[in-house]
Amino acid sequence: MDTNRLYFIDAVRAFAILMMLQGHFIDTLMDVSYRDEANTAFQIWTYFRGITAPTFFTISGLIFSYLLIKAKRKGNIKQRIRKGLVRGLMLIGLGYLLRIPVFQWLIGEFNSYFLVVDVLQCIGLSLIGVVLLYQITLRKTLIFSILMLLVGLVIFTTEPLYRNLELANTPEIIANYMTKVHGSIFTILPWFGYMTFGAFISTLFYRYLERPKFKLGIIIGFIVVGLFLIQKSSFVLMKLYFWSDIVLFKDVAYFNYLYTRLGNVLILFALFYLFESFIKQPLILKIGQKTLSIYVIHFIIIWGSFTGYGLNQIIGKTLVPWQAIIGALIFLTTVCLISFYYAKTNAFLYAKIRLLIDKLKKT
Repeated sequence: MDTNRLYFIDAVRAFAILMMLQGHFIDTLMDVSYRDEANTAFQIWTYFRGITAPTFFTISGLIFSYLLIKAKRKGNIKQRIRKGLVRGLMLIGLGYLLRIPVFQWLIGEFNSYFLVVDVLQCIGLSLIGVVLLYQITLRKTLIFSILMLLVGLVIFTTEPLYRNLELANTPEIIANYMTKVHGSIFTILPWFGYMTFGAFISTLFYRYLERPKFKLGIIIGFIVVGLFLIQKSSFVLMKLYFWSDIVLFKDVAYFNYLYTRLGNVLILFALFYLFESFIKQPLILKIGQKTLSIYVIHFIIIWGSFTGYGLNQIIGKTLVPWQAIIGALIFLTTVCLISFYYAKTNAFLYAKIRLLIDKLKKT
């Protein structure tokens, strides 16, 4: 067994994908009249929905960058970079593919909604961005670490500057990566920031993992920094505003969801790493390793990719809370079982993409 393998990463990914599944199911199918902001259960559900995407982006940046840096030590850095670029392009292409309305196109109905950017395109482009930045730093881990931290801080702190960006004169396929005006669910900013913070954390694991007290130190660090970001980051931003008179700091402090959610993610990392030996179960790890397959399958079932007929169209927002909860549990189980025993999304797509690249090289 690899004693240096970070099992908690797969567990965090499993948690994030399961939270995403139940979140999408309930949000898409539960009657809106039951969304009571004063209800404690609804508040807890909303909280976990809010940290799911930040968790997924941060953990993706951590694992990808960790493997990228380790590849240099193993001497296969070129293969890892190539794999990262291929994976990034694959995720971008798959993100568009899932939204193509095949039957509408067959009857001559066309619109540009399939060009909206969702989580797959954002993660794919972020992976490519991490690879490019790693190359720019000349593959020096320390420089890469500092750069990732600085990029994350800049992206989060300048959020008010691009919060309401429109880019009216920019081609829609490009603008969708920066603005939600045309219907994009995710945009590269600020989400690339979570990816860079994950990359920064990966450099800490790379440098200090083998030290005897590293695990205790990083867990304490996650908790301390996480609580600071949740409780004190707005206060610090306001202090910076009073000291510098730069309005940007005040604007961030008044709508400080990015740093706060990053703090939540760090607390989550601390808990999963602390209890790693208890959650290192084959089922949990397998779910964490099948996130792409699970995402694709759930997307098809809920929103009816390709056919246009999913649960969203068939059931709609009609479920009462107990139906939504039971339905979510059945949905989670079904999607995971399909991904385990019938779907080979990752391997199939990688094989096809590699085959295409090899053919292009020969021409």
